[in-house]
Amino acid sequence: MFAMRDILFTTDEGIFSYRVAGVCVHDGYVLLQNTDSDPGYAFPGGHVAFGETNEEALVREFYEEIGARIKVGALLSAAEIFFPWNGKPCQQIYLYYNIELIGGDVPGSGSFKAREQIEGREFDILYHWVPIDSLDKAELYPPQMKKLLSDGTDGAVHFVYKEV
Repeated sequence: MFAMRDILFTTDEGIFSYRVAGVCVHDGYVLLQNTDSDPGYAFPGGHVAFGETNEEALVREFYEEIGARIKVGALLSAAEIFFPWNGKPCQQIYLYYNIELIGGDVPGSGSFKAREQIEGREFDILYHWVPIDSLDKAELYPPQMKKLLSDGTDGAVHFVYKEV
């Protein structure tokens, strides 16, 4: 057995990151996260570890971060995302899956806080149940996900988002 290591690495040219996120919609609300320092929302999830499937990564991340058991559904979107991270260009492969909460002590409305750790730093992540019909007024990363949530889809959608 090998130690689990995130598929996240830095080269002279930049950073590469492989992540998955869960899109949890319940009673017209979607579960999103942000930090005190960034008012923009993102979908909960995290880095896939080497040797781990996308589903295993999502199940692990939701349990580690908010104590929730989830059921992973269909692939909603595959995204190629480019943005600056720690002063370097980052290229990220991001897969978004529909998920359903099946247990745990996750509040079903409002906001709540959890702890996150990345690259040796620990910080608070704020989770929010945001009305889907108010997403047009919210800052959401990546912005293409707004249309996907409001329009729905019959299959996985691919998009590219370049912030740099």
